[in-house]
Amino acid sequence: MSDWRERVARRAYDVVVVGAGPNGLAAALTLSAAGRSVLLLEASATPGGGSRTAEVTLPGFRHDICSSIQPLAIGSPFFRALALDPSTEVEWVHSPLVVTHPLDDGSAAEFHRDVAATAGRLGPDGTAWQRLFGPLAADWELLAPALLAPPLRFPRHPFKMLRFGLSGFPSAIALAESRFTAPHARALFGGLAAHSILPLEKAFTASFGLVMGMTGHALGWPMARGGAQAIADALVARFTKSGGELVTGARVASLDELPPARAVLLDVTPRQLLAIAGDKLRGRYRAGLERYRYGPGVFKLDLALDGPVPWKAPACALSATVHLGGTLPEIARSESDAWEGRVAERPFVLVAQPTLFDPSRAPEGKQVLWAYCHVPNGCAVDVTERILSQVERFAPGFRDRILAISRRSPADMEAYDANYVGGDINGGAQSFTQLFGRPVLRWDPYSTPLPGVYLCSSSTPPGGGVHGMCGYLAARSALRGF
Repeated sequence: MSDWRERVARRAYDVVVVGAGPNGLAAALTLSAAGRSVLLLEASATPGGGSRTAEVTLPGFRHDICSSIQPLAIGSPFFRALALDPSTEVEWVHSPLVVTHPLDDGSAAEFHRDVAATAGRLGPDGTAWQRLFGPLAADWELLAPALLAPPLRFPRHPFKMLRFGLSGFPSAIALAESRFTAPHARALFGGLAAHSILPLEKAFTASFGLVMGMTGHALGWPMARGGAQAIADALVARFTKSGGELVTGARVASLDELPPARAVLLDVTPRQLLAIAGDKLRGRYRAGLERYRYGPGVFKLDLALDGPVPWKAPACALSATVHLGGTLPEIARSESDAWEGRVAERPFVLVAQPTLFDPSRAPEGKQVLWAYCHVPNGCAVDVTERILSQVERFAPGFRDRILAISRRSPADMEAYDANYVGGDINGGAQSFTQLFGRPVLRWDPYSTPLPGVYLCSSSTPPGGGVHGMCGYLAARSALRGF
């Protein structure tokens, strides 16, 4: 046996959790706080999964490897209940603008935390923006428990959810074109909806734009000071303080390797679940896992810069997040290309520029830049040049600021974290069928046919994002079985 197996074979646990990403950590902490003895196993040398920070370009430049902006980390019921201490655990940093979306004429759509301020910058579409987002943002606290939970549940506020559903069911393009008349508002909404990593012509993609907009207006889109690793570190500290045991460098290949436990929670996707469970899974459940669809991958750049990005639109220097995609039709074409197996010539690029507002991440006067685009799952094409060209398009002279670049292809993303199958950072396509059957259609999506074995990854509701809800809800499901 390897050292980790020898170490954990010496005792039995109430629960074993495999995978210390945000969801695995949320599950482990929830169970440990409930008084259960919990062993948390992580294959990598450091916990955190999609919430890790490292120097991948030059010394002193700290880059968020995956997630960098975390609106749901302050808005989910799990994190709200934790109430992380800003002085000793995680300090959330907000930029003056939530997000900006520049256009080729040098202007930019500005997303302010305040709905009215955003509306005031959208010209003829200001009233429509306020009518759409004002009531939804005001209802975030009431709607969040339902939006971040399995959809096959009766919501506590059915009429408010109905209002959300009526606006969210159409495609993002249909909603944008029916509600807004000018390019700025349409592009701004398209960029929000493109976080779905789905073609914007698909039904219910409007719902992703609504959720991103709701969080922006109700909560802002903050980042953790010092990097996303601070979030993982805070969860680990809470977990170990409550008596939990964490073992890193522990890659689990089979359920048979685990020590005795009353429950096992797996922060893995269907592909790994099939491998770990072996032939223990059969019938319809196994067939459902085998049919599970992974979505487009991402190609990501981390850049060390010798100064701020020279944006044409001054507003872009006021937001930690910048959406680079031009008009709504351009964004839609880029997302459809990735879904259909093509690499977009002008991809929709998501940019984060954290050091403008958190200078602790780079040497004095220097900057880090986080940028990625969506590409076909498993794509082997190097799209570095296309990403850089999109930034240069809206920031002439940007290339002259580059000191170093770190590239991560879809294959590199999967090598970094096995849950990113083919570079899919959402744990599977968030299509309509996989919204309700994630990963397989059943009343309790976290349970499996194997007694005491649960799934707690982003392949379960509510899907991708640093919100901890997949792990938290899976842990609650497991507690009901004790």
